[in-house]
Amino acid sequence: MSQTPNQEVAATQEATRETKDVLDQLMKPEVQESLTVLVENLPKLAEMVTLMTKAYDFAQSVATDPVLVGDLKHTMGEFVKPVADGAKGIASAAVEAGDRVQTESGSVGLFGLLKMLKDPNVQRTLRFSQAFLDILGERQKQGK
Repeated sequence: MSQTPNQEVAATQEATRETKDVLDQLMKPEVQESLTVLVENLPKLAEMVTLMTKAYDFAQSVATDPVLVGDLKHTMGEFVKPVADGAKGIASAAVEAGDRVQTESGSVGLFGLLKMLKDPNVQRTLRFSQAFLDILGERQKQGK
């Protein structure tokens, strides 16, 4: 598309106005001061940009390396698998215990409770509970 003479004049006037606006901005003392600071710090800025570019290139090469990504996935899987298996075991024990409670209707008497206190699992749970409560108490004292 060719421009008419009026369009060419309007485009030239717009470019002149934009140039004048830029020159007006450059004449402001704060802009000149900022430009001076930038020019003085160009060597440092160039060094920083170089370092950031190298870091970006390294990160990009690491992120796109299929062998490294595969190894990382495998390592994370090996780390998470025992935790997930343990959580599944605890969850299945909790479900089974809930089912047993629903089917058993007997009450736990005093002698039954004393017998349960001898169970090593109950003892371990009680010791853990006591230690946990002691720690919470110590932290509350420290917080006040």
